[in-house]
Amino acid sequence: DVQVVESGGGLVHTGGSLRLSCTASGFTNNDYAIGWFRQAPGGKERVGVSCISFSDGSIYYANSVKGRFTISSDNAKKTVYLQMNSLKSDDTGVYFCAADSMRGPCTYYREGYYYQRHYSYWGQGTQVSVSS
Repeated sequence: DVQVVESGGGLVHTGGSLRLSCTASGFTNNDYAIGWFRQAPGGKERVGVSCISFSDGSIYYANSVKGRFTISSDNAKKTVYLQMNSLKSDDTGVYFCAADSMRGPCTYYREGYYYQRHYSYWGQGTQVSVSS
């Protein structure tokens, strides 16, 4: 069975940094991807933030985090890290890690935008709070 566990959330001031970690166990090869999503306070939708494909190494960032967030992976540990710098109040929310088997990029392109592909396995979420 695939299990996804994330950690690393917390409370920081505007401009601060946090690093989130996500470990996905249960995959037997490198044909999978891990993505990060944010659910804003009171929001119902989980918005894609970043993802990385272990299959081809491709990486995606939402426009709102480009230049501030960095996603990286430790293949041996099946762990992905999301380094979040220059945090803003808009970054506040519950961050969910998700994983699924897939080959190639963790995104697809439709009508001018990139979207993260479907994930079947989700972590429990970790709270990130940015105060001004």
